[in-house]
Amino acid sequence: METRDRYALIGAGPMGLAAAKVLKEQGIPFQGFELHSDVGGLWDIDAPQSTMYESAHLISSKRMTEFADFPMADDVAEYPSHRELTGYFRSFADHFGLKPYYNFNAEVTRIEPVGDNGEGWRLCWSDPDGAHEAVFKGVLIANGTLSEPNIPSFKGTFEGELIHASQYRSASQFDGKRVLVVGAGNSGCDIAVDSIHHAVKTDLSMRRGYYFVPKYVFGKPADTMGGAIKLPMWLKRPMDSLILKWFVGDPQKYGFPKPDYKLYESHPVVNSLVLYHAGHGDLTVQPDIDRFEGKTVVFKDGSQADYDMVLAATGYKLHYPFIEKDLLNWQEDAPHLYLNAFHPERDDLFVLGMVEATGLGWQGRHEQAEMVARYIKGLAEGNAAANELQTEKAAGFERATGGMNYLKLARMAYYVDKATYRGAVTKWIDRLAKGVRP
Repeated sequence: METRDRYALIGAGPMGLAAAKVLKEQGIPFQGFELHSDVGGLWDIDAPQSTMYESAHLISSKRMTEFADFPMADDVAEYPSHRELTGYFRSFADHFGLKPYYNFNAEVTRIEPVGDNGEGWRLCWSDPDGAHEAVFKGVLIANGTLSEPNIPSFKGTFEGELIHASQYRSASQFDGKRVLVVGAGNSGCDIAVDSIHHAVKTDLSMRRGYYFVPKYVFGKPADTMGGAIKLPMWLKRPMDSLILKWFVGDPQKYGFPKPDYKLYESHPVVNSLVLYHAGHGDLTVQPDIDRFEGKTVVFKDGSQADYDMVLAATGYKLHYPFIEKDLLNWQEDAPHLYLNAFHPERDDLFVLGMVEATGLGWQGRHEQAEMVARYIKGLAEGNAAANELQTEKAAGFERATGGMNYLKLARMAYYVDKATYRGAVTKWIDRLAKGVRP
């Protein structure tokens, strides 16, 4: 195939589909590659690299998460299941005519530049017909952020069953077992609640405290309750802390450790059931693990308990196995990219979806894709705003944190402040659309 006039787009999850849609709208030729046989990414539990489990649902409400120009149907639950979301993404792809642009069952194995900036990228992939390679004008990487397990190392040897959350599918895996869930993020708390109904006993090991947010406030999804007035963080934080105290209470009385950071400096846990079960004695909160001794887990406070299964809900690492790290400008735990998408030096390599923020939703990611597509088109057309963006990203930049001191964790390495990030992205979209300088 002749490809030097086309871009390669890797991934057909929510971010890849958003990118495919805006590339098509902007008239930018592209070829998509997807490992699975259909669209949906990790939300499709049958996809090869899906980390989904049967009880998984959105932790944000559908109205705050959906694409603005493709709302979810009224009969979809307020907090949809992964199966409803898989159907949603397939309908999205069909509605916007995106599937014909993809090679499915195609695994990208390597991408490498064929020369300097703008000279193209060689992409290698394999599919049922064998191995292939071609040179593309550029590459947009949208293969997701939640497929490579972050597996911690523990002292000693555990003689029971030790698995990562990525290997969890159904609560029947806990039947008749003494279970320790390690990590109390959103997935860890979901899985611990599943375990309670099947295991002989369930404990939850926590390294640090979390802020817990209910899914409903006054009978409405909590994330829809924000007022029209945008408060500065110095005022928003104490007000939201007070609201959480009203609706959640004090998790410390159930044994949860007190957070050693301020609200919004890490992702909150959207789960009321874990507090409910802890309050009913169905769940015991344990400290961080010190070591394993057979089936005995010794905790850092010196206490110990016996378990048949330890499930590490310890998150995921960014993983772009098909490209050398230095080509993505990695700095510590993540690529350092302008607005989490633009390479500072190259105009033919982009990363899409490597962005997290409380409440960003898929619309925020759609905006990121639109910004990138308009930039590609703008450079080709000599757009003054595109040239200005090119200069700005090459001059050095900081992540769009809005002044927030996020925890120094791998999962927070690409976290941004929603208002700061979306404000910057939508301004560039507007300027690129008009072709003017800031």
